Amino acid sequence: MSAPPSPSPRTAAVLLAAGHSRRWGPDDKLLAEWNGRPLVSYAASMLCRAPVDLRAAVVRDPQIGALVDQATLLAPEGDDQSSSLRAAVRWAGQMGAGRLLVLLGDMPLVTERLLVAILGDCKDDTPSAARHPDGRPGAPACFPGSLFPALSNLHGDRGAGELLQDATCVSAPATELVDVDVPQDLSAG
Repeated sequence: MSAPPSPSPRTAAVLLAAGHSRRWGPDDKLLAEWNGRPLVSYAASMLCRAPVDLRAAVVRDPQIGALVDQATLLAPEGDDQSSSLRAAVRWAGQMGAGRLLVLLGDMPLVTERLLVAILGDCKDDTPSAARHPDGRPGAPACFPGSLFPALSNLHGDRGAGELLQDATCVSAPATELVDVDVPQDLSAG
């Protein structure tokens, strides 16, 4: 008689929405109107639909937090870009998650189909990520628990790109991976 299959690890998803919008200008880009709604509301909706066990959002602005339903709100653990990832990983670990799906608040066109594919390709020792038009792996991305210590040790204004070098990449249309960094990008929607 064979052993029963091991249960899948609990999966957490986090929306990173605590950036400073420095390239945007004086206003918070995540609250800017995009197709009639605040930009961050699109990623917040996708977070709610992601097929995961746990959901959180890292936010600085209470107005952004008010737009995120059905998720635990977390504060970044510092002022640098990596502080949001550190907060997310700490929370995921405390919740007993074995995988962490990372979404960005300024990517409004990500689909559930893409998230399902990324989640399916994340293995115990190998992250998975979207393949961006330039060929590099990037967000959305899923990290196995084995990479939580490395994510916790990131510092400065860079994301987890270096940890995705060996990721399994999922192809997606370039239009789905649009991220909004400057006001002109709003016209992409």
